[in-house]
Amino acid sequence: MTHPPKSSAAPPAGPAVPAVPAQPGRPPLPPAVSPASPVTPARRRSAFAEGADRLRTAATTEPGRLRIIGAVLALLVVAFGAVTAWQTSERAAAADDVLHSSQPLSSGAADIYRSLADANTTASSGFLAGGQESAASRTRYEQDISTAAAGLVKAAANAAPGSPSEATITKLNRLLPEYKGLIERARTYNRQGYPVGGAYLRYANEKMQKQMLPAAEDLYTKENQRLDADYGDATPYPWAAIALGVLALAALGWAQHRTYRHTNRVLNHGLVAASAATAVVLLWLVVGHAVARSGLNGSYQHGVRSLNYLHDARIASLKARGNENLSLVARGAETVTVGGRQYDAYYYAFDKDIAALGKGLAEAGKLADDPSGAKPVKAAEGNMAVWKHRHTAARAEDENGNYQQALDMVIGTEGATGECFDSVDRNLHRAIDHEQAEFTQAAGDGRDAMTGLPVGAAVLAVLGAAGAVAGIGRRLSEYR
Repeated sequence: MTHPPKSSAAPPAGPAVPAVPAQPGRPPLPPAVSPASPVTPARRRSAFAEGADRLRTAATTEPGRLRIIGAVLALLVVAFGAVTAWQTSERAAAADDVLHSSQPLSSGAADIYRSLADANTTASSGFLAGGQESAASRTRYEQDISTAAAGLVKAAANAAPGSPSEATITKLNRLLPEYKGLIERARTYNRQGYPVGGAYLRYANEKMQKQMLPAAEDLYTKENQRLDADYGDATPYPWAAIALGVLALAALGWAQHRTYRHTNRVLNHGLVAASAATAVVLLWLVVGHAVARSGLNGSYQHGVRSLNYLHDARIASLKARGNENLSLVARGAETVTVGGRQYDAYYYAFDKDIAALGKGLAEAGKLADDPSGAKPVKAAEGNMAVWKHRHTAARAEDENGNYQQALDMVIGTEGATGECFDSVDRNLHRAIDHEQAEFTQAAGDGRDAMTGLPVGAAVLAVLGAAGAVAGIGRRLSEYR
């Protein structure tokens, strides 16, 4: 019996997909895809990877390399100009703050201290004169109080909200009217001959010495710290800008040399223009900042430092004069024990203040760099020597019980220590005015050395970048 042959083909996996008949006038459709065999789409590459591939491909050709070189050169030159403009703008702003803000405020704080101390000294001198207080003494006291009040208003306007300086100014504004009230009571009782007037004066002096003057000194210290911070911002070298300038010049030189090797042309006008612009900015930056730094350092060494010593000396002279007067007001009522020995408190304080005056004058004399600055300092030292001699004589009279003679030697019209104090104060005022003018000149020169540099650097950098692109573009045109 014969059997039919067996087929070797595998049975169909599913129903056959019917073929779609072709329509006349249209191309045949592709066969349908079975659901059992899906097509996986290719994975898309990232834009960064594709860009890197294009860059690699471009770098294998000379035009591609030139485009990359042009872009890098333009970026370097623009970055150099931007960093130069940024760093020089910051330094110019700090130099302007030194000249017009922090240093005047520092001197203003010293004037507040001086005015308060002088008012206290003048009040004690008027008290010693009793009912014969002169109109000049009264006017001087009122001017000192007005100067201190005006200085506090100016300092408050420039103090940062919530800063320690603002708190100090608020404290002084509160204490100033309290002090004035105590002085007026002391004068009133003193004119009536009541001894309680001396107690009010000593209480007013204690408020001044222990609260107001320390607060004024604290304000002066804070303003000096602000001044030092502005100097610290204005004088450092702009190393980032200098480094970028050197790098940009080196890159432009390399590109020029590469062009010469490939074309045997000595100069590429665009690259030469870019190199010249970059070199001008770099030279302007280095020279301008060096001149500015020199001027600012000079204004600090021969202006700010001298002014600090002179202000300290003036404050010490005012404190010495106040203690000299108060020693006669107290008449030995207040003493201090040092090394087991007892001294009159105000005489002891006078000795410390006069020593501080001598130290300040000596340091200011060392820093004086011209006769106009040295002359008033030397004169003040001479006045101080006479003052010490007369004070010793007045102290001897007081300790021997000759109060009236001692009083005449302190507040008298001729040969008194008051004349010496006034001479010291006048000469210190002259020296301060001279050093202030020197500071203003030197600091102004330093600030002016950077004038126009930020804008000039930005403009030249843009021109330099344009020159670099134009120079490379000239080479690219040869491949078209």
